[in-house]
Amino acid sequence: MSDQKRLDPAREGDVDVILRSVEGELPQPVTELHRPPLDRHERHIKDTLLRMGSLIEVAIREAVEALAGHDAARAMAVIENDRHINELQHEAINEVVNTIATQAPVARDLRFLLSLDLVAYELERIGDYAANVAKRAADLAPEPPLAGHLGLPEMGGLAADLLADTVRALVDSDADLARSVAHRDDELDRIYHRVQEDVVVLGKADPGNVERAAKLLLAAHYLERIGDRCTNIAEDVVYFATGATEDLNP
Repeated sequence: MSDQKRLDPAREGDVDVILRSVEGELPQPVTELHRPPLDRHERHIKDTLLRMGSLIEVAIREAVEALAGHDAARAMAVIENDRHINELQHEAINEVVNTIATQAPVARDLRFLLSLDLVAYELERIGDYAANVAKRAADLAPEPPLAGHLGLPEMGGLAADLLADTVRALVDSDADLARSVAHRDDELDRIYHRVQEDVVVLGKADPGNVERAAKLLLAAHYLERIGDRCTNIAEDVVYFATGATEDLNP
């Protein structure tokens, strides 16, 4: 899945270069007197991202339930609630910028804050994927079911579980848990490939299935991308926890 890397290379700047540049501009190391406010800022950002993750996990599960239950109202609620996720992203990013500007973090603290900025971006994208699944659910709500929804409930449950573990790894700075998230993303990929094969079979069996199957396949694609984004966050967790850059999805 080498083509599933981050879509915005501009956000992938050399963090180590940034660290060296900023540290070189400081006349002296930040003293311990600066730690309490810096710690408070970092905790606030992590708490904001934790709230984002919790809302997105619920959105994924609700979107898949709406899809399986042909529940248009439930799907619309997911779509409308996506704005709250976007607001939290803006809050987190603004706090990162303000903290770097006012607290002059160096070394691990700066690496941590830059990683949190990337995490906020990835979480917002996952929230968009959940909303897009809900849009397909709203489209399909008036239609009769098609082949048990082709394994999408299974995909949705696994995607939500991966996100929950990713957020837990972030909160605990747990590199091992982050690596396990990337490993379990392989299972999500396997289910997605099975869904693709089922869509082809259904389309060949009856042309009347094609439109519904295509919408389900699009929803499956968004769920599969959630796993890739979780892997990206897992790489950020490993980076700020260990200082090492690891490719968890080669």
